[in-house]
Amino acid sequence: QVQLVESGGGSVQAGGSLRLSCAGSGYTYTRECWGWFRQAPGKEREAVARINSLGLTTYADFVKGRFIISRHKDLNTIYLQMNNLEPEDTGIYYCAAGGPFSSGCHRAELTDFGAWGQGTQVTVSS
Repeated sequence: QVQLVESGGGSVQAGGSLRLSCAGSGYTYTRECWGWFRQAPGKEREAVARINSLGLTTYADFVKGRFIISRHKDLNTIYLQMNNLEPEDTGIYYCAAGGPFSSGCHRAELTDFGAWGQGTQVTVSS
């Protein structure tokens, strides 16, 4: 069973930076795909960034050029470096792992991911 634990959330002012971490345990090495997702109050959960087992990454348009997803395979950990944060980035950030997916990592639906962390709050003030 895969378990994921996020950390690194907090409160910052607009323009600031945060680095989120997600530590995995269990059969994480079999997972093809890791991702960061977020959910703002009153909104649906949405994909932020993904990274597959080959290290290929994709980003939502609203974070391109500001966020970077990376993975440390030996530590079973993924990171999300968030720069130039905006108030619209406020929400609970979740990491997830899953796969392999027939559609591929970057096209998988949120509901396809079988392992989720508990989430970490990110608050950006203007």
